[in-house]
Amino acid sequence: MTRQTATAIGFAAVLLWSLLALLTVGTAPTPPFLLNAICFSIGGCVGLVWTAASGGLGQLQAVPMRVYIFGTLGLFGYHALYFSALRLAPAAEAGLIAYLWPLLIVLFSGLLPGERLKAGHLLGGVLGFVGAALIISGGGAGFAPENAPGYGLALLCALTWSGYSVLSRRLGHAPTSSVTVFCLATAVLSALLHVLLEPTVWPKGALGWASAIGLGLGPVGLAFYVWDIGVKRGDIQLLGTSSYAAPLLSTLILVAVGIAAPSWTLALAALMITGGAAIAARASFTGYDDNR
Repeated sequence: MTRQTATAIGFAAVLLWSLLALLTVGTAPTPPFLLNAICFSIGGCVGLVWTAASGGLGQLQAVPMRVYIFGTLGLFGYHALYFSALRLAPAAEAGLIAYLWPLLIVLFSGLLPGERLKAGHLLGGVLGFVGAALIISGGGAGFAPENAPGYGLALLCALTWSGYSVLSRRLGHAPTSSVTVFCLATAVLSALLHVLLEPTVWPKGALGWASAIGLGLGPVGLAFYVWDIGVKRGDIQLLGTSSYAAPLLSTLILVAVGIAAPSWTLALAALMITGGAAIAARASFTGYDDNR
């Protein structure tokens, strides 16, 4: 598999994550950790079936336990910190801080062997972040000191996912099928937290269950498998910058279905995110052979 192909596969995760908001709305009023348990169970079971059909179950037994611990902490830790941050701080501001992770991926990737951080990557990441900030913080009340605990958890959330994504590169020998175990373990931990912290409210009706199943198959399922391929074998700096397309596409989808309203802010954010991705792409493909 070429580096370009792996990057394209990894970007499929960004497209799937753009459906996260729409499908999550459809699952209301199911509490977050119960929803997490449902979705990761589906994603893990799909991965298990695929692994068994492809004859990869033996590979799972050969994966070191430290890899499973690392992957589970990445998936579960990110979601636990994200949900907790949104409980302790306004959603827009906490979400903005959490969405530092693509920029952090760009910065941290420069520390990886064989990678070189260029000015274009940094500029593209910053432009993407500002564009995402316009979307996420639009109409927000501003940062308030009493929300500091929530902001701190949101920052840990960003560090967790960027660290998971970058360090996954160092685990390139671990098969993508190992994500199956990450998902199933995350489902178990989420179920335990649900029992301890939340009331049980199942998805309502056909729409609720269809949305939950859609989440488990896509944004909280297949997305993690293709992301694993992308960050291990693709251009991780370009993937980090292009990840800012997720909040943009998510908002456009919400506008298309009538949940959100179009605005000039959205248009400006689209221009900044697209421009940032283009700058990062140019940096990646300029002197490509010199980096390899």
